[in-house]
Amino acid sequence: MADNKDYWASLQEQGSVRISEDVVASIAALAASEVKGVSSLSSGLGGDIAELLGKRNLSRGVKIQFTGDEVIIDIFLLIKYGYVICDVAGKVQESVISAVESMTGLKVNAANIHVTGVFFERDPEKQPKA
Repeated sequence: MADNKDYWASLQEQGSVRISEDVVASIAALAASEVKGVSSLSSGLGGDIAELLGKRNLSRGVKIQFTGDEVIIDIFLLIKYGYVICDVAGKVQESVISAVESMTGLKVNAANIHVTGVFFERDPEKQPKA
C-alpha cells in the first residue's frame, strides 16, 4: 500500500485486520461534529481552500497517531459563539472516545481538543440565549 497512511493491524486466526488512520479520523470527525456548540472542524487555511474548491475531506481537522493498540487523537475545531468552550470541548472528548472505541476496538489514549476559533452566526436570532 503506497498511500503513506498509517494503519493499525491485528492478526486473527482467519487473517489480519488493518484499520487506516483515515477511518479512525472519519469516525472522530463525525462524532465531534454532532456535538451541540461545534460549528465545524478546522484544518487550517490550505484545507479550507481545498474544501471551497470542492475537495471535501470528512476527516479534515483530525490528526491520528497510533501507539501500539492505542490511539492519540487531535481535533481542531471552531466553537459557536455563546457556548461555554470548556463544556463543548469536554463533550467532544467524550463523544469521540466513545465512538472510536466502540467502532474500532482501539483504546483512545488521549483526545486532545484544539479550539482554533469562534464562529459567529450572521443572523443574531440564531445565537443561543444565555
